[in-house]
Amino acid sequence: MILDELRALDWVPRSVRARAREIQRTMAELNHRLQRTPSEEEVAEAMEVPVGTLRDHLGEIANLGFVALDDLLNPGERESGSMTEMIADKDAIDPSGNFEKEETRYMLADSINRLPDRERLVLTLYYYEGLTLAEIGGVLNVTESRICQIHTKAVMSLRNRFIEPAYR
Repeated sequence: MILDELRALDWVPRSVRARAREIQRTMAELNHRLQRTPSEEEVAEAMEVPVGTLRDHLGEIANLGFVALDDLLNPGERESGSMTEMIADKDAIDPSGNFEKEETRYMLADSINRLPDRERLVLTLYYYEGLTLAEIGGVLNVTESRICQIHTKAVMSLRNRFIEPAYR
C-alpha cells in the first residue's frame, strides 16, 4: 500500500521511468563493450527501436532531471548521510577533500572530452557559455527539442561513467 501511494504521488509515469532505466542500461552496456560513448544509432539498434523513437524517448526523459541531492552523493546507499552533513565547514582544513574535488574535476573533464563532438559542444555552450537550449539550437541550426535530446544523451553518458560503476 505504501508503494502504491508513493507511485500515485510521482508526477512521472512509471513507463517513462522504466524507459529511462532501459536506455541508461543499454548505453552503459554499449559503452563498456565499445569502450566509447555509443552513437544514437547504436543505442537505437541495440534497443531494436528506430532512431526517431529513441529521440522521442530522450525528449521525455529530459523532464526527469529532478533528483534528490542525497542520491547524487552516495547512490544506492540509504544510510550514508545527508546533504547537510556534507556541507563544508569553512573553518576545517581537509586536504583529502581538496584532492577528491580536483580528482573529480579531472575525471569529469576527461569524460566530457571523450564525448562525441556535438554532445561536447552542447554541454560546453550550455554549462560554460550559459546559452539556453534555444540559443544553442540557433547556433547549430537544429530545433530546441533536438538540443534537449542531445543534452539528455550526453548527461546519461556522463552519469554512466560516474554513477554506474558504483553498482557493478
